Amino acid sequence: MANILIIDDEKSIRKTLSEILSYEGYKVDEAADGAEGFKMFKDKQYDAVLCDIKMPKMDGLEFLEKAKETNPDIPIVMVSGHGNIDTAVEAVKKGAYDYISKPPDLNRLLITLRNAMDKSNLVTETKTLRRKVNRTQEMIGTSAPILKIKETIEKVAPTDARVLVTGENGVGKELVARWIHERSNRASGPIVEVNCAAIPSELIESELFGHEKGSFTSAVKQRIGKFEQANGGTLFLDEIGDMSLSAQAKVLRALQEGKITRVGGDKEISVDVRVVAATNKDLLKEVEEKNFRLDLYHRLSVILIHVPSLNDRRDDIPLLVEHFLESACQEYGMAKKAIDKEAMKALQQHNWSGNIRELGNVVARLVILSGKTITAEDVYDYVVPSREKKKVNI
Repeated sequence: MANILIIDDEKSIRKTLSEILSYEGYKVDEAADGAEGFKMFKDKQYDAVLCDIKMPKMDGLEFLEKAKETNPDIPIVMVSGHGNIDTAVEAVKKGAYDYISKPPDLNRLLITLRNAMDKSNLVTETKTLRRKVNRTQEMIGTSAPILKIKETIEKVAPTDARVLVTGENGVGKELVARWIHERSNRASGPIVEVNCAAIPSELIESELFGHEKGSFTSAVKQRIGKFEQANGGTLFLDEIGDMSLSAQAKVLRALQEGKITRVGGDKEISVDVRVVAATNKDLLKEVEEKNFRLDLYHRLSVILIHVPSLNDRRDDIPLLVEHFLESACQEYGMAKKAIDKEAMKALQQHNWSGNIRELGNVVARLVILSGKTITAEDVYDYVVPSREKKKVNI
């Protein structure tokens, strides 16, 4: 049910419009002047606004300017009996979706309102999609470890040197890989990700190198592998420490010779691929335990980048929280929420075992469950596990 705000100093007009819109299935709030309407506009999320122009305390055009500064995505339809063409043009220039004269044609009013909300929904969806596409392009933080990583990426990215990214789960290893790709000479090519831990060992070779039709029971057609898909671009081998030894041997050959052979095939295929690998394991320890090939380790680790845990870069937490707050509020269609100092302090003191991924989920949870301002009490209620609450001084 869409929420509509009607702002008009004529009670009869408000009542008529409210009854019509309520009958059409809208939820309606009313305000008797621009000042009251602007307060309601700031305090509550609306899908559209119907606003008179000539009103006491704050006229419609002043409301329009302030409302567009507060939330430019909410469509505002001006409705007035005192206007003319110049007034209508001025209203549209200031950001009004449309201008309707009084007494309004009800069919036109309803159609205009529906079109305005459809356009608003498209704008919101477009922003959400753009944010999702561009989300990996941001590396937030000013701590010394993050600045060092950024500096390293700027030096390494233009080369074709292979990179091994290490760090705990959730620290942003994929983000580092994408930064390397986007700042490389291969940025116009594809970046193809393979999660080595998520693919069964018996299928990893087919996933990486592809297979020919009939090469095994379920191979009903030819398959192009990730190496070929990434040709001219970057191949990101995530969780490389979980790859089987047999697959490691073939990856080593592909890196050495720049050629691969599909499963069940005998033709060598040349590939031009830059490999960035990542792991949360100690690969040298895995080498000692005979789980990882030492020669492959040396091939992959031309450049080593270690991404620190969030607990080791707590100074970056306020910046990350503000980023996640804005993203979550936009994604859920909510007005931007504030967070008080004590709540931020509590988040900085928390043990982030899940790192950046956990922090993003926690901020989304706080956005959904808290009031206009996120408080330390909210953190206490929704973030800190019960067994830890006694240990945290909030």
